[in-house]
Amino acid sequence: MTPARDIEDRAARWLIRSEDPEWSSADQGELEAWLEESMAHKAAYWRLEHGWREADRIGSLGRRADRGTGGRQAVMARYWKPAAIAASLAAIIGIGALQFAPNQFEPAVVAVRYDTPVGGHRTIPLSDGSKIELNTGTVMRAAVSDSGRELWLDSGEAYFEVAHDANRPFVVHAGSKTVTVLGTKFSVRRDRDKVIVSVVEGRVRIDDATKSPAQLTGAGSATITGGDVAISRGQSTLLTARSEERVENALAWRDGMLTFDQATLAEAATEFNRYNRKQIVITDPEAASIRIGGTFQASNVDAFVRLLRDAYGLRVTNEATGVKISN
Repeated sequence: MTPARDIEDRAARWLIRSEDPEWSSADQGELEAWLEESMAHKAAYWRLEHGWREADRIGSLGRRADRGTGGRQAVMARYWKPAAIAASLAAIIGIGALQFAPNQFEPAVVAVRYDTPVGGHRTIPLSDGSKIELNTGTVMRAAVSDSGRELWLDSGEAYFEVAHDANRPFVVHAGSKTVTVLGTKFSVRRDRDKVIVSVVEGRVRIDDATKSPAQLTGAGSATITGGDVAISRGQSTLLTARSEERVENALAWRDGMLTFDQATLAEAATEFNRYNRKQIVITDPEAASIRIGGTFQASNVDAFVRLLRDAYGLRVTNEATGVKISN
């Protein structure tokens, strides 16, 4: 087996493993370590991942192949063999008679990976004049060239200021959702299968990436404008009433702040835990259900819990790994 074929073989096996329901943070760490070993590893894995996503879009043939077989991971495990990537994809979705060019699924340029640690904040200028801000614990890939602008939000949250270019739509892939714009300001947050899109100005279109273009009607596609927020989970998408204030609150992280409006203490603790290694643990349901509002510094857990103690008389216990809160 040639070195290139061996890398493709290992990349495919990693992709199969990543679809397993028992995939753990330790597994993710091993995958990231393998990807960091060389650019060839990254290119092979991203090319296969991108190819599978494109194969998903073929539509009903792919979904029929999935039904009754345990999902994508089971289909891949059943049909995948160490052969050419395009041929493997054709076999996976059950369309062996359809031929693909060897590089049909490859991005126009190699995607560049960007990330931030817990509590991190990073601004990235793109070659097309667009600007991206990454929030805490975010992983994103970007492929920008003269022929297209395509990004993948693997996890976390990002704010986009997109330079207008009618000939090159700006496309963000986030799980099962695809966000397409020409020029606008918006943010995308991805928590596993939950995707939240908040628009500051302009218009964005949100499509279900599992559907073919002919099927993108009704719940499959939605267009939102400035002040709108779309919350998607799986194939369901909820559009909120127009509220510039809601969007501003969602983007308070750009100034290092968190804003809550009658959120439960449990919800607020979850948000703080995204930004800090010092974790907040609420030990009883009564304290977790307390409603709070206000603006707080995202990185200052100690100030937040002091306010909780002073305002609500809650018991605060500091430990090595975090802080426990109870009545």
